[in-house]
Amino acid sequence: MSLAEQLQRPHLKTLVPYASARRSMSGGSVWLNANESPYAYDYALDCSQLNRYPAFQSQTLNQAYADYAGVTADQVLSCRGSDEAIELLIKAFCEPKQDSVLICPPTYGMYAISAQTHGAAVTTVPLTSSYQLDLDGIKERCADARLIFLCSPSNPVGNRLAQDDIEAVLNFATTSLVVVDEAYIEFCAEASVIDWLAKYPNLVVLRTLSKAFALAGARCGFALANQDVIAVLQKVLAPYPLPDLTVQVASQALSSEGIKRVQADVKRTIDQRQRIRAELDALPMALVADSETNFLLYRVADAEPLMQAMQQDGILIRNQSAQLGLSNTIRISVGDERENTLVIDALKRFFGENQ
Repeated sequence: MSLAEQLQRPHLKTLVPYASARRSMSGGSVWLNANESPYAYDYALDCSQLNRYPAFQSQTLNQAYADYAGVTADQVLSCRGSDEAIELLIKAFCEPKQDSVLICPPTYGMYAISAQTHGAAVTTVPLTSSYQLDLDGIKERCADARLIFLCSPSNPVGNRLAQDDIEAVLNFATTSLVVVDEAYIEFCAEASVIDWLAKYPNLVVLRTLSKAFALAGARCGFALANQDVIAVLQKVLAPYPLPDLTVQVASQALSSEGIKRVQADVKRTIDQRQRIRAELDALPMALVADSETNFLLYRVADAEPLMQAMQQDGILIRNQSAQLGLSNTIRISVGDERENTLVIDALKRFFGENQ
């Protein structure tokens, strides 16, 4: 056993790290496995201040996102993607080996991984058969949970959680922070709960520029909450969380011109999502739920040979079969028209050869 293995914290010995799209798959020429935007844009960069540390929180960026989200700047914390926001919440509010978080699988894997990394317990209340919240189960098990993570629209399923159910959790889980992850909210903006911040002091909303804003490589996300929650999160935030270049790019993306571009991209993504769904309807693939995101989740007879065939064609999609209740499912990110044509043709070819 190496020195590092001897010295690592005991609970890390059995921890399996999150298998991100880039970490678990490589190669290929068509990347439809990470729910990224297929569109990329140029930004103007000022490098004159790169010799200086960036601000702890950029007033310009936080105000720009506050204006976009319809909140006040003191309700915004900007950080390295919503992944960091998840970690900050656990670091700030969960005592290791004492406190727990509650998750509702199938859901985004980093809630549990971040909790386990920091020594917090994970309480699991699976979604119902219709991929909605099990309110009775959450109510029964939430008393000891410091944080309740709800992903809406859902990753990996793609549907939105019923707003009445989210509000019910906020009303009965008054000793927990209810964290609503809205990473995909631009694809169904009317489903946002951001307007509830004034009503619910226990609400936290997570947002990101990685999806609809086409800035996955910039690593910029936001925690939106009431000022007392933001103040606690700032205690555990790194002193220089966002690089100056990220702040510049994100601020430009949140300009009126940038937001119009996002809205146009969202429209053509939804159009392409509908096209993929229509083209695949005749194939032996069952859509798991109506998607309100930039991806589609399908159940198939056997996911592994399909995954291998797609990879041989240079097309990377995501196998979600390890998720609770999602055996033999594949997730297809919506690309641009050319990429979507390639994945549609490859799937038709696969099923034509294997029927």
